[in-house]
Amino acid sequence: MIKTLAIGVWICAVALGSVYFSVQLSNKEESAEQEPAAMLGGLETIRGEVASIPVISNGAVQGYFLTRLSYTVDPLKIEKLSVPINDLITDALYTALVGEPVIDFPDVDVFDLEAFKTHIRQTLNERVGEEFFHDVIVEQIDFLSKEDIRSNVQQGRSLKNNPTVSTPSQAAAPAPSQ
Repeated sequence: MIKTLAIGVWICAVALGSVYFSVQLSNKEESAEQEPAAMLGGLETIRGEVASIPVISNGAVQGYFLTRLSYTVDPLKIEKLSVPINDLITDALYTALVGEPVIDFPDVDVFDLEAFKTHIRQTLNERVGEEFFHDVIVEQIDFLSKEDIRSNVQQGRSLKNNPTVSTPSQAAAPAPSQ
C-alpha cells in the first residue's frame, strides 16, 4: 500500500515538474523574440499631408517642392506624444527642408531618394528624442519651378478659367407650365 502511494506521489511530482519547466521555457522564448520587422506588422502607418515648401535660392523663390510622405511608427508610442503627430511631422519637415538645404532643386542632376528618406527620418527622430519613426514612405515628390507655374497660368490652367461647377446656360428649356 505504501509502495503504491509512493509511486503515485512520484508520478505527480514528475508531471508537475515537467509542466513547470515547459511553461518557464516557453516564457523565455517569448521574451527572447525580437520585435517584428517593419513591413511585417506591428507598426502603424501615418499618412502625412501634402507639403508645399518654397525653394529659395539667391534671395528669391525659385519654385516649390511638393511632397506627400507617410511614416511608420509604433502605435504604443503615438499615445505618449503631447503634440499632435501631424503638427510635429509638418514642423520637422519644414525645418529639415527649409532650414537645412538638402536638395539643390534648380540644379539637381541626381536625386538620392534613400538619402532623402534617411535624412527626414533622422530629423524626425531627433525631434522626438528617440527611435519613434521607423520608415519614411514616399507617396509623391514634385518640383514646380516658377517658369512651370507661369506657363500653367498662361495656358489657362488656372481655377479662374476652369471652374469646378459650371453655370447653366441661358438657353435652357423653359420650366413646365401647370
